[in-house]
Amino acid sequence: MSPLRSHNDGVSEKVPQLGKRVYIDPQSAVIGDVCFGDDCSVWPMAVVRGDMHRIQVGVRTSVQDGAVLHITHAGPFNPNGWPLVIGEDVTIGHKACLHGCTLGSRVLVGIGAIVLDGAVIGDDVVLAAGALVPPGKTLESGYLYVGAPCKKVRPLTEKEKAFFCYSAKNYVQLKNRYLMHGRS
Repeated sequence: MSPLRSHNDGVSEKVPQLGKRVYIDPQSAVIGDVCFGDDCSVWPMAVVRGDMHRIQVGVRTSVQDGAVLHITHAGPFNPNGWPLVIGEDVTIGHKACLHGCTLGSRVLVGIGAIVLDGAVIGDDVVLAAGALVPPGKTLESGYLYVGAPCKKVRPLTEKEKAFFCYSAKNYVQLKNRYLMHGRS
């Protein structure tokens, strides 16, 4: 079965939209109102679920194994809901959970990190493994954040900032090998 699924039962009439050269592993699930920019990758067991609101993913973003990307639906407790918006050159670590939040560009979301409803992460941010970003919190651009709840630790070094584009490029090259060899 294709990893790109949509429901015909009224839950979501929208189907995922893929940019050029996007790799979606067949052991992942991508459903609903989801839009991937060019050169993105979604790896095994990841779930990208835009069934009740939209998910927008910028170019060269990688969604690692077991990550969960979801939204917050509109309803009586949140009239507008929260879409999930992700910038460019973002690496989302294994088993990370992003829920109804906004991430800027050049962000590294560490393994097992959790970002909750209405949170905003600026550009050029490292969110450490296991970190928790509480609902509505804003993380300032250019810093390392650790802990649960997360705290700003220090400014990023130039070497750390250079890693964002290196990581994005690395996953673009890897997914290109998968696409070239027909692995899907």
